[in-house]
Amino acid sequence: MAALFGEDLLQRGYRRDRAVLAHIAVHPGASTPHVARVVGASERVVARNLDRLTDDGLLVLVMDGATPALRSYRLAS
Repeated sequence: MAALFGEDLLQRGYRRDRAVLAHIAVHPGASTPHVARVVGASERVVARNLDRLTDDGLLVLVMDGATPALRSYRLAS
């Protein structure tokens, strides 16, 4: 039973990754708070999705200044 619960959490994470990636593809330059509102998850959860997608080379972090609030994401080329 615990294995099924773990698998469900893993699948939910993958679905959110896909939703985040799809949103960034249509809205390059989107910020973490913006993506979180759209996908219906907390900023903390979406930040983990964005970090994972960036680490995997699918997204690029864009720093428009020294302030972390100005960070946004776009698809990697």
